[in-house]
Amino acid sequence: MAARNYRKEMDTVIRGLGGSVPTLFLHSCCAPCSSAVLEELSQYFRITVFYYNPNISPEEEYEKRAEEVRRLIREMRTVHPVNFLFGKYEPERFYAAARGLEQEPERGARCEKCFRLRLSVSAEEAAAGGYDYYTTTLTISPLKDAALLNEIGEEEGKKYGIRFLPSDFKKKDGYRRSIELSREYGLYRQDFCGCVYSRNERERQKSKVQNDEKRI
Repeated sequence: MAARNYRKEMDTVIRGLGGSVPTLFLHSCCAPCSSAVLEELSQYFRITVFYYNPNISPEEEYEKRAEEVRRLIREMRTVHPVNFLFGKYEPERFYAAARGLEQEPERGARCEKCFRLRLSVSAEEAAAGGYDYYTTTLTISPLKDAALLNEIGEEEGKKYGIRFLPSDFKKKDGYRRSIELSREYGLYRQDFCGCVYSRNERERQKSKVQNDEKRI
């Protein structure tokens, strides 16, 4: 069976809107990833950005990233207005989901649990709010498995009765555009996904590089 092209599937949904402007509940992981997504999708949807990422540690980092999303929405020129919804900081839910998977490498089983937690809460909120669609900015990252994210998004959408908008936002130069917009708006960019485990892994990588350089 041929792999699904989620970017083409999203384009097909958009073409089928026929000029109507439905509502979209957009889970946002951070401002840089949201930038190119908002630039494109605000042409076709009335968007509410939902910032909910209980994997992020510490709380100060959570607040800092949330404020950058707020600032981007205030400053960015969009076709249709964009609203913002701040998700409660619930790190205990992430640690419960990650229990037993603490030593997993990034992009492993722990990340899958984290994706499902964030998309499940997003789907539940979207359904409760009566939105037409929901999706996530996470597929814009080259480091994230778009097929897995779409699979989880669809499953959680069916669970709560909300349509999931398929996506692979990195396609059509989406990731490159997010970098350009991040520079344009001076957005805070991070070098780790946000959780304490990815931060520790990144610190180990940095330490190894530094030690290797000292040996040269």
